[in-house]
Amino acid sequence: MRLLRGFGWFLFALLLLVFAGVLYARKVSNPLLSGTLPLRGLSGPVSVTRDAWGVPHIRAQSSDQDALYALGFVHAQDRLWQMEFQRRIAQGRLSEVLGEAALPQDKFLRTWGFYRAAQTALPALSARSRSLISAYTAGVNAAIAQDRLPLEFRLLRFRPERWTDVDSIAWSKLLAYDLGGNWDQELTGQHVVSKLGAAALGSVFPPYPAGAPTILSSQELNLPTSLSSPQWPGAVQNRIQTGMTLPADALAQLKTQLAAAASLGFANVPGKGSNDWVIGGSRTASGKPILADDPHLALSAPMLWYLADVQGPTLHAIGATLPGLPGVVIGRNDQVAWGVTNVNPDVQDLFVEAPGAALQSRTEVIKVKGKPDVKLVVQESAHGPVVARSSQWNDKEDRAVSLEWTALKGGDTTFDAFFGLNYARNWQDFTAALSSYVAPAQNFVYADTAGNIGYYAPGKVPIRSGGGAAAGWDGSLPVPDDAAHTWTGYIPFAELPHVYNPADGLVVTANNKVVPDSYKPFLGNIRNWAEPFRAERILQLLNGKGQPLTVADVAKVQLDTVSLVWQGLQPYLLAVQPRDALSTQALSLLRGWDGNETMTSVQASIFEGWLMELENMAQDELGSGKSGSGVTLNSLAVLNQLKTNGALCRGPGAATCAELLSGTLTRATGTLAARLGTDPNRWAWGDLHHSFSKHGAFGGVGAISWIWNRGISTSGGTNTVDVARPDAGTFNQTHAPSYRQIIDLSDMNHSLFIGTLGQGGNPIGSHYADMQPMWRDGRSIPMSTSAADWGRTQTLELQPQGGGTQK
Repeated sequence: MRLLRGFGWFLFALLLLVFAGVLYARKVSNPLLSGTLPLRGLSGPVSVTRDAWGVPHIRAQSSDQDALYALGFVHAQDRLWQMEFQRRIAQGRLSEVLGEAALPQDKFLRTWGFYRAAQTALPALSARSRSLISAYTAGVNAAIAQDRLPLEFRLLRFRPERWTDVDSIAWSKLLAYDLGGNWDQELTGQHVVSKLGAAALGSVFPPYPAGAPTILSSQELNLPTSLSSPQWPGAVQNRIQTGMTLPADALAQLKTQLAAAASLGFANVPGKGSNDWVIGGSRTASGKPILADDPHLALSAPMLWYLADVQGPTLHAIGATLPGLPGVVIGRNDQVAWGVTNVNPDVQDLFVEAPGAALQSRTEVIKVKGKPDVKLVVQESAHGPVVARSSQWNDKEDRAVSLEWTALKGGDTTFDAFFGLNYARNWQDFTAALSSYVAPAQNFVYADTAGNIGYYAPGKVPIRSGGGAAAGWDGSLPVPDDAAHTWTGYIPFAELPHVYNPADGLVVTANNKVVPDSYKPFLGNIRNWAEPFRAERILQLLNGKGQPLTVADVAKVQLDTVSLVWQGLQPYLLAVQPRDALSTQALSLLRGWDGNETMTSVQASIFEGWLMELENMAQDELGSGKSGSGVTLNSLAVLNQLKTNGALCRGPGAATCAELLSGTLTRATGTLAARLGTDPNRWAWGDLHHSFSKHGAFGGVGAISWIWNRGISTSGGTNTVDVARPDAGTFNQTHAPSYRQIIDLSDMNHSLFIGTLGQGGNPIGSHYADMQPMWRDGRSIPMSTSAADWGRTQTLELQPQGGGTQK
């Protein structure tokens, strides 16, 4: 008994110690949310009212600069570690605080020169943009000076440096990498051609299907009668192109960089994409437009986005912001709303430099925690950074492989565009702002309170030499640096795809092909676009309603989990001959399924597990994914192979697609049985499929990862509108609608938005993950600038103290 009592007292003391530790951590790291705080650098008072969900509503009386100052302040209050981590990624300085394990990432980041590109962008911006960025920077530094550092700084034992204006631009370069590149497909394309021949490229990267929806129709293309950019006939755009084969050592160097990027969350995955659409008043119950957007990005903890309402004397914007970047990225002001998805034109090319090509060199010094500094020699050609070298060419000459990419070019004015959107009052303002847009190219949908809707696809898209009937280069494979392979300019802004008030009152984008072949400037080859399934389903739902649409109708479309992939594959899957009792039972459950991938559906588990196996059908020909040379097919490529009894079906144990289907069903059901038990009736999708939001620094540290990482059972699947493709091996959902908004132009304050986790960056704070169940269940919070919609609030009054601007 004495032993038990002693253990009880020990347990009580331990719990008391843990409780005291939590209270202390909350006290020293949670932000100040109420009261009055004097700060240097403000020109007038600013109120920051956080609503019931932690969304700040900023009201600056004296200047828009004060409003951006306050945005920088609250970003750093709530997400300083996220901002620091992102800044160190852009700078290539992770090893400094994380140690030698981060050295491959730093080498990749320094080689590409993301931060150097951000440094060249700042002086190119307008005076207004630079003034707003400087005010934001001052606000970040004012928050850092409060010394309420997040837990991560204390564990890693370092303090953040002062924020700079370049830091406020740098993260946008990594977002451009995540959204605007296809250089990895050039490597895969070369691998496919070398193993299987040029004709197989269309099997692995299937062309966009004929007859599938394009964002704009031929009738909607609003282009000048005389185009100045080269004309590429459809037959040329659809031709399989030729390139230059990279030696094994150059490929190995590039694959190392791909692995480093993937470890940071930047990787192309099948089915990754976004949705947005705008509906004209002729189709809505209110008679005014409705605009919806849900960008699909990698899940992270804290969540990527930060919801905010920012108002100064003339700046009135509310929506999704990015911690570390000033301004509203996606959202609305008092008169205009906008949303974005990825265009994915071909804006990256790998060039094999001629022997002895003129290169500039510099030495980067990477500081490594607990280890000596590492010196890295980085080279650049006229195209851009040298990303690999080799002497294994046929002529045995030493040559460099360089990358040309719009986002690394000097003088990027994309920030001018986003600030312009925040201030836009009409279509003319909107398009004038987008004329400054560089990268990553995005599909912008537009609506205004006057009832107008529109679409524009801005961004610099290169014009490649050799256009016209003799064109032979489309950027899909590495090419030599010669006169036949050069960038000669960019498609003029006026010639980029756009439409204003389309006749049918609807624009839908889901990363699908932007324009039909009647559009002649070259955006990208027919393999550049996402599969059409999401676009087809959105159009099906919006056009099939049969009565005027409401915000509630639009919300249902955003949350739709019916799989058109299943509907396409169904006749081939159901014709399979099962090899065992478990496969027979699973196949029986699939018969009659409507393809709705809800959390209670066992059929969703069977289908997605089976599809996951089928997506690996090319790995016997091309190598396994673990080797770095393998290929995971997308669902369209799988469908094409099953339709034609394609060659990729053939392999060990399978001479036909029918035999492949039998074998993959057996493997899939075996995997599901090992994870969920031997009764298929208990294979509920929600028991298998969970969102996984991972912390960048500590998310993989087993002993403490649970403090930061978050997950929840989710519905949806591969290429459903509410996209939720499971990752191979884990079935985790690591990419998702990272933010949702629905904007009602008949009453802006009836608009809705939501994020994946919550506003806070403190894992023991009240707003770290309070939005997660709402996001999963399809609920939203008011996207309102009216205090009546904010629920319980806390207000912090920021007052000017002294003179000058903190920087």
